Formats: sequence, C-alpha cells, structure tokens
Amino acid sequence: MDLVFYDDSHEAQRIGILTLNHPEKRNALSQAMLEALDVQLRRISSEGRVNAVILRGAGPVFSSGHDLKEVLFGGPPEVEELFAVCAAVMSTIRGIPQVVIAEVQGVATAAGCQIVAAADLAVASTQARFATPGVRIGFFCTTPSVFLGRSVPRKKAAEMLFTGEYISAEDAERFGLVNRVVSPEQLSSEALALASQVARFSLATLGEGKKAFYRQLGMEDFQALAYASEVMVTESTKPDAKEGIGAFLEKRDPLWSDRSASAPKS
Repeated sequence: MDLVFYDDSHEAQRIGILTLNHPEKRNALSQAMLEALDVQLRRISSEGRVNAVILRGAGPVFSSGHDLKEVLFGGPPEVEELFAVCAAVMSTIRGIPQVVIAEVQGVATAAGCQIVAAADLAVASTQARFATPGVRIGFFCTTPSVFLGRSVPRKKAAEMLFTGEYISAEDAERFGLVNRVVSPEQLSSEALALASQVARFSLATLGEGKKAFYRQLGMEDFQALAYASEVMVTESTKPDAKEGIGAFLEKRDPLWSDRSASAPKS
C-alpha cells in the first residue's frame, strides 16, 4: 500500500496530485507517511514537470495529525526525529517552486490542519472541519500553532488552540485558512480549476515569486519593499519576464521557457 500516491495523469496540464493514502489510519502523519510525502514533493520539485501540486487525503478524513502511538511509545530521541521530519515536510512545501494546494474533503486536525495552513492555497468541501485539539489530550498543538497563527487572525488561532474546538469550512474560509469552499461533489474539479489557473504560468516565475512572498512576510514594511524591489530588478533580466512583457506588448501568447506550448493570456 502506498502511503503517498502520486497521480501524474494531469501532467499535460502541468498539475500533479499527491494523495495521503492510509485511510484506515485516518491518514495519520506517521514518520513513514511524512518521509514518503517529503520524497514525493522533492521528486516533483526536481523533475519540474508540473507547476502546481494538489494534496488530498484518501477516504473521509484529510489527516488526523500525528500518529499518537509514535509519540506515546517513543522516547525523546524518536519523538525529536518525528518532529524534525514533520518540520522538513513543512519546509519542503514552502521551499519547492510549485504551488501546493490542499484539497480538504473532511476532517483536518492537529498536524493535518498544520499542512493546510502551510500549503500555499487550499480548497475545502462544505463537509470539512478543522481543529487543533492537542490541549484536550494534554499535548498542546505547538507546532501546528506556527502556521495556523500565520494564516488566521491571532485571536481566532488562540481560540482554536486553547479550546480544541472544530471550526467549519465556512469559518475556515472567513478567517483565511482556506481560499474556497464548495460542495463535496465539486471539490476535486474546483481544486483542479484553481491548479489550472496557476499551472499555466512560468514555473521559474512562480518559484521566485513564492520564495520572495514568504521571505518578505517576516520583514518590516519598508525593508520588505526594498527587498521586493531588488527581486524585481533581478527578475526583469530573466528570460520569462522578457518573453512575458514582450508578448503582452505584442498582444500574443507568451512561450514560457519550461514548455513548448503557448500559455493562455491572463
């Protein structure tokens, strides 16, 4: 059984799909699952055949978070390694040039909620629910709080962390944890539609933009502006910027450096 299954059937549209594939364990993020996810994400990054990655869960649950048996029965070195692997996955999600889109069909709790918060974009079913319930079992969701607290307003993040209560998909959209909420029947098509909007552009442009976007978030306003200006000066010399600007001025479709077919005009 694959812990993380890669579907390449949409590579013609420059979209890849990763599925957390252990539904009988509620797609718990065991160390093996996390390692498999990291390998697949890094493979996608190195191959460069897709521009967007949809991350979904098999079965009714997106992910229930860490496999708590590994925490309960592991000593400090084992638990430290588990959380180091989890941190590496979050770093990979943010570090690869591809845009990562969480497709959330059901419950996403603890580290499962953390993945949604760490993803670049997220689409949820109306049946999805989100929680960071560690406080209920005496094991506060400290690592999930990092990305949660950077995705939703501080007071809402604190409420989720200190009460462990679920929020609905609609509230998740209202507070900024997900971008779109649709019916269960529309979920996959909506995630693909969002991925298609992203995937038509240059991977080099997406990758540099993604890196700069996250880097400037930790800066003071005018430090961020100075950094962003430096990035744009450098990017203005890149082939895809020259091609894209030229195509816009010439009223034609651009031909990005990472493909042989024209991208549609925006």
